[in-house]
Amino acid sequence: MHKGFIKTAAWLGALAVALGAFGAHKLKELVSEQAVATFETGVKYQFFHVLALLFAGILYSSYSNKYILNAGRFFIAGILLFSGSLYVLTVKTGLVLSGLSWVGPITPLGGLCFIIGWVLLALGVKKA
Repeated sequence: MHKGFIKTAAWLGALAVALGAFGAHKLKELVSEQAVATFETGVKYQFFHVLALLFAGILYSSYSNKYILNAGRFFIAGILLFSGSLYVLTVKTGLVLSGLSWVGPITPLGGLCFIIGWVLLALGVKKA
């Protein structure tokens, strides 16, 4: 078991629930439907990858290798980059902020982190 991954998954999971509730109840009053959809995509992917991080943390007890360790790290990076950039884009839209043009290109990097995390998880289980 990797306690750090499990603790991080718990906190990020709680955050996903809070953000999801905010998105479902308050955000719709503040931004367009398209911005709400963008935000909801961030929450959805955060939740999926919180579960992946939790699994990596649990699997680490049986398959303690660098692949599982790095899979967890990439899941965390993916949540921060992918979901985080979608949250920032939603805020940018809601507040009609100029600038922040660098945020959009970060989203695919987060998606790439998710893919790498899943591949590393598969390799980590295979190596054991």
